[in-house]
Amino acid sequence: MNLKEILSSLFTYTPDNKDTYNFNLVEDFNTKQYPDSNLGNKSNEQTKVFPSLTVNTDYLKSKYNLLINSDIIFRDFVLNARGKQYHALLVFIDGMINTKIMNEFILEPLMMRNRNNLFDNSQNRVISEAVANNITVRKVKKFNLPNYISSCLVPQNAIKQVSTFEEAISGINSGNCALFVDTLDVVFDIEVKGFNQRGIEKPSNEIVIKGPHEAFVENIRTNTSLIRRFVNNEHLVIENLNVGNITKTKCGVCYVSGIANEDLIAEVKFRMNNLDVDSLLSAGQLEQLITDSSNLNAPQLISTERPDKAASYLLDGRVIILVNGSPYAIITPGILSDFLSSPDDKNQKAIFSNFTKFIRLIAAFITLLLPGLYIAITSFHQEILPTELLFSILASRANVPFPIIFELLVLELSFELIREAGLRVPSPIGPTIGIVGALVMGQAAVSAGIVSPILIIIVAITGTASFAIPDYAFGFHLRVYRFVFIFLGYLCGFLGIALGLFAYMIATCDSKSFGVPYTVGISPFERIKGTSYYLPAIEKREYRSGFLNSKKETKQGHISMKWKRT
Repeated sequence: MNLKEILSSLFTYTPDNKDTYNFNLVEDFNTKQYPDSNLGNKSNEQTKVFPSLTVNTDYLKSKYNLLINSDIIFRDFVLNARGKQYHALLVFIDGMINTKIMNEFILEPLMMRNRNNLFDNSQNRVISEAVANNITVRKVKKFNLPNYISSCLVPQNAIKQVSTFEEAISGINSGNCALFVDTLDVVFDIEVKGFNQRGIEKPSNEIVIKGPHEAFVENIRTNTSLIRRFVNNEHLVIENLNVGNITKTKCGVCYVSGIANEDLIAEVKFRMNNLDVDSLLSAGQLEQLITDSSNLNAPQLISTERPDKAASYLLDGRVIILVNGSPYAIITPGILSDFLSSPDDKNQKAIFSNFTKFIRLIAAFITLLLPGLYIAITSFHQEILPTELLFSILASRANVPFPIIFELLVLELSFELIREAGLRVPSPIGPTIGIVGALVMGQAAVSAGIVSPILIIIVAITGTASFAIPDYAFGFHLRVYRFVFIFLGYLCGFLGIALGLFAYMIATCDSKSFGVPYTVGISPFERIKGTSYYLPAIEKREYRSGFLNSKKETKQGHISMKWKRT
């Protein structure tokens, strides 16, 4: 036996026949014999509701596996309408409906004897009445049971008639109840949602000083109401789209019809309508699915938990996407300057906002380049340092036995480890982890001669600068590429960093977000109205972002503070 065979016999596991488990499907398993096999397939034909209640009940019991499902409720009862009785069925999911609404506004009006359901069959409904030349003309509509139930018997604000099982099941799964009536080939989808949900709280990740203290929640209707409260205009359009062949997650595409560019709206809906995925569980997943491909992997869509920030971008002409079950909104498109901006910038005077914007810009460069510059200077370009500082660095590293690249990587990875541990541990001990990691471990590493004190200062400044980036995704992007510049600085010094920065800028300029250049207003440098990184005074913010080609170019008058001119 050769060496390969010996190693294979020692380390390769070959299961015995008795350890092999075969799960065999029926050979003639096909979609015709088993119509439910195409789970979540968009090409399935929608099944029409049958006039027979018995057939409908058997179909739904098969769909919901009623023999083993414990929370699917089938409520049979007798419905009274116009002196006649009909067998009826209510289907809903226990725990997702409001029991009080179900009892008082659906079952009681349909089952109990009342003045609405005791008319005789001979009476028709007057739908209009007009008087001309002292002659009364009446238009009478014959009795129609489905319309009679929805308009007279069920005092519920949201009820609609559907004709397919797919529509009825979609309503049931979202927390509604479905009313089936014998002899009718339609279903009444009645909204009775009552499941528990988290209340509106303060934003936890995007904290501002002067802005509103409300954040999105997991319920899409609550989130749309928050946006409508800020926009407060009838031109705000919220379109519903379902994403996911199995989950059919409800998503909301929000825009202001008189401002947003029609091409941008069409592109957003085109991408969402052409997603072939089984499930969509969060806004983060949708953001990855509709983002333009890029070699840089920088965030190209803005994610926010603040309704005021989303409303501000809406009024600027952008499109907002909400995902049911996710407390974040996606803003399209996003450009580079957006990720260095905070919602609090517009709540302060321009001079203060621009100062903080300048600080963030410096923080971005420090986060990306400082460790790489340090290792390049200490390894290749010691001559640019003052003599006293150079002697201080050499003295601090005199007792360190490791090369500088190993020393720097140990500290950087330790800092990332502490950051991740602080996020994952329970919140009461999160600050303790940071204090122990930063102080105790850092001091112990210096005392043990593993790292130099000046390198701890470099890593601490870099980590602090990364926290100054308002957008978490963009800050994460800079942290990852920081390691690339560390290796380039170690290999080639300033030359390696310059070449890496050149390639980074090329990839950044080549990126696009929904057709908009990622570095618009920066490269190529051109004056575009409303796209400056720094904010002008509030009375001079006359134009919307020019790269959006909004239908309405201006957002305020040329003289906005008219009280100064009167």
